Amino acid sequence: MALLDVKNLSTEFHTSAGIAKAVDKISFSLEKGKVLGIVGESGSGKSVTAFSLMNLVDPPGYVVGGEILFNGEDISKASPKRWNELRGNRIAMVFQDPMMSLNPVMRVGAQLGETLAIHTKKNQREIDEAVCNSLKRVGIPAPAERMKAYPHELSGGMRQRVAIANAIINNPDIIIADEPTTALDVTIQAQILYEMKTLARESGTALIWITHDLSVIKDLADDLCVMYAGRIVEQGPVAELIQRPRHPYTRGLIDSLPNSENRGKRLYSIPGSTPPLLSLPSGCAFAPRCTRATGTCSSVPPVTASESRALRCFHPLEIL
Repeated sequence: MALLDVKNLSTEFHTSAGIAKAVDKISFSLEKGKVLGIVGESGSGKSVTAFSLMNLVDPPGYVVGGEILFNGEDISKASPKRWNELRGNRIAMVFQDPMMSLNPVMRVGAQLGETLAIHTKKNQREIDEAVCNSLKRVGIPAPAERMKAYPHELSGGMRQRVAIANAIINNPDIIIADEPTTALDVTIQAQILYEMKTLARESGTALIWITHDLSVIKDLADDLCVMYAGRIVEQGPVAELIQRPRHPYTRGLIDSLPNSENRGKRLYSIPGSTPPLLSLPSGCAFAPRCTRATGTCSSVPPVTASESRALRCFHPLEIL
């Protein structure tokens, strides 16, 4: 049985201008110790998916359908009390901006200690020891000293490490990371990616890593979901999707990456932009930007699945 099994998850925002389908019947599963990547442009529904999985969608947003099975339990229908038991304990999240998730007037040690104290019965000495070890696990030097610091006294990379340490302190089964390395320089980004992959391998923690950058996820994830306009348009093992993409959108994302073959040349970009969720085209949402689109694409393409791949496209690319 999968650790996490998401079935037909749908999240909508009910506004005065209409209903925006931010997440439209997406399905995927995640096993213990595995890393699942979710990639797509801004506005594709990646972050709303993360917030839906954590039951953190606020009105006018609502999870309107589907199941979120965690160890066989449908937590989409869980009570607030049950969510308080799960969130930050068995399922944790690392947000894109650590300054939005860290309390600016609390010392680092006190914040991590609070996360631990809510879910355990450790005494203060045990809490301080666990906080120090958690900071050490994410590569923070002199962790005992950093425990006394306030978030604004740390660099951006160090703050993000603190946020990750806060997420792992209770040894959760799943960590959802919403573009946690976007604002960091390449060196710090590489270090954090390495540490997170090591964490998954050594502790068995499963990761959902959300990003708009395929170059970040290709060496980290085991499986990949490509999202566009609220739908998963292609999913499967990351190596297969990178080497043999079948959806034109996946192909466009890969072609837009810089590599040694296009050095000195203008980078490819997918024409057009992501459609607003309040006025999605009928049928395939990618059709207005797709060179392979035909009249058939005016209806919504069904999901076709093979042994390891799933695809939503009427005119997929041929596997060479």
